[in-house]
Order: sequence, then C-alpha cells, then structure tokens
Amino acid sequence: MRRSLEEASPVGCAAGVPGKVHEMKLALLKVSIAVAGAALLVGCSNTRVHKGTVLNQQLVTSIQPGVDNKASVEKMLGRPSFTGEFTPNEWYYFSRDVRQIAFANPRVTDQTVLHVSFDPKGNVTAVNHTGRELVMNVNPANRTTPTLGRSKSFFDELFGNIGQVGAGGLGGPAQPQ
Repeated sequence: MRRSLEEASPVGCAAGVPGKVHEMKLALLKVSIAVAGAALLVGCSNTRVHKGTVLNQQLVTSIQPGVDNKASVEKMLGRPSFTGEFTPNEWYYFSRDVRQIAFANPRVTDQTVLHVSFDPKGNVTAVNHTGRELVMNVNPANRTTPTLGRSKSFFDELFGNIGQVGAGGLGGPAQPQ
C-alpha cells in the first residue's frame, strides 16, 4: 500500500518548511540592507589628496645660495612646478595636502611653496619657504555681477517701451504723417 507524502513525513515537518524559507528571506533582506548602508557610508568617507611636488626637507635644506646652480637643484628636487612669469630665473615648487568629505569643498591641511631664485648665470641666490599662511579663501558677495545703470525688473523690460516714440522693434524711428 502506498502512503502519501504527508503521511510518510513526521508530524510538523511539512508545516515548518515555509516558515524557514520566510526566515531565510528575512535574513537575506537584512544582510542586503546592511551592505547597501555600508556602501552609502563609504561614499561619505574622508579623502586626503596630495597635490604637487613631494618635497624632502633634507634635500630642501641642503640647497645653498652661491653653491648650487639650476642643474644641481633640478637633480635634487626635479623639475619645478612652474617658473616665473617674466623671468625663467625664478623656480617654484608647489606642494599641497587637501582633505575633502563627500561633496563638501576641499580644505587645505598643509601647503608649502618653495621659491628658488637664480642669478643670470644660473647660480642660486635665495631659497624662500612659504606655507599655509598664504592660502586665501575667496567668498564672492553675490552670484550677480554688479553693473552701472538702472536695475530693471522683468515687467519694466516687458512694458517699458509701450507708448514711446521710435521704440525698438517698430522698424526705426517714427515718421511724421
């Protein structure tokens, strides 16, 4: 004699399977939400970026005016970040560390500008350091450019020429009849 599946299984086992499937789906949903939340939080993480030349302080302090020349400075520090605007005898090495959180504006944490001056023969005459004290934050006052003249509203512009003789858009100045 054949017994049905329900009769052959122990009591309560068939009824417990749908409950376990529901528990597994719920656990999978919780894990998925946790992973998605962690991925969103990673997007808001703090990023630190170094821009410019990596300056070795031992090499920088070893540059001596009157002793070193352009070739020795380039050999020690590499090519400059930029040279002077009006003379190639001014070399600038620029280094900046910036910190940024998510979509906020980046903030300067450290900055060094090394200015090396040379005489016309190419020998070092001066080495100057400046740091973060020269960083300037410029906040514009408005999002509009100030102009001279009268400020007109939309309606002044729209209805301003009504009734004026020789108004623009009429084909030129009014002609007498």
